[in-house]
Amino acid sequence: MTRIKKATFHIAKMDCPSEEQMIRMKLSDITGIEGLEFDIPNRTLQVFHTENEEAIFQKLDELKFDTKLVNSIEVDVPNINLNNEKQERSLLIQVLAINFFFFVLEIATGLLAKSMGLLADSLDMLADSLVYGMALFAIGGTIMLKKRIAKMAGYFQFTLAIIGFAEVLRRFIYAEELPSFQLMIFISFFALLGNALCLYLLQKSKSKEAHMQASMIFTSNDVIVNLGVIIAGTLVYLSHSMYPDLLIGIIVFILVARGAIKIVQL
Repeated sequence: MTRIKKATFHIAKMDCPSEEQMIRMKLSDITGIEGLEFDIPNRTLQVFHTENEEAIFQKLDELKFDTKLVNSIEVDVPNINLNNEKQERSLLIQVLAINFFFFVLEIATGLLAKSMGLLADSLDMLADSLVYGMALFAIGGTIMLKKRIAKMAGYFQFTLAIIGFAEVLRRFIYAEELPSFQLMIFISFFALLGNALCLYLLQKSKSKEAHMQASMIFTSNDVIVNLGVIIAGTLVYLSHSMYPDLLIGIIVFILVARGAIKIVQL
């Protein structure tokens, strides 16, 4: 029976399914990788391979996700769960559609509600959509094509984040009417359900039991952002001030910009 290596990595900053796709794309050009198994709640990745794990570690380290090699052992080939390309493509299309729907919904209601928190969260949804879209193109695509798509998507996302950040600063300087806290809370709660659905679909595909632990939801930055906008909307209501909305907007735009830099690093 053929035996290959299983390298286990702890990736401290891997807490979103979109980051899983970034890692998949980063490792896609390494020959000798037979399968990948992700455990997002525990922030671990198991790589089944026939190569030296040092090359794999270097690729992961370039993403700046605080990666450490835990161990490397030999395993039997039949124990490996190889990725099903057709199933993966179908799954990516589903989560892409969900994220893009909420991007459109939040950017429209963000403008209507005059909420920077909702606008920033819409860009966060767009950022995930770009990652899932790139992952779709990456299936069966060439390395050069993947690099070009990642570069364009990263710069586009970074530009939007800078524009959003500038608008937040403008609103800090020039007082405007309060954002609609009702829309902020309602739409963010709706988006929270959308993110939970994406996490469920992604985790269900890896679990024979098809159940979702609470930790699978609350380790996601996207869900934390949704909760942040809900809290900001509540504070706008209680304080009669636009500053909670602007503050969450700044935080999310910074997260979006950081995500754009990670995409460019692909």
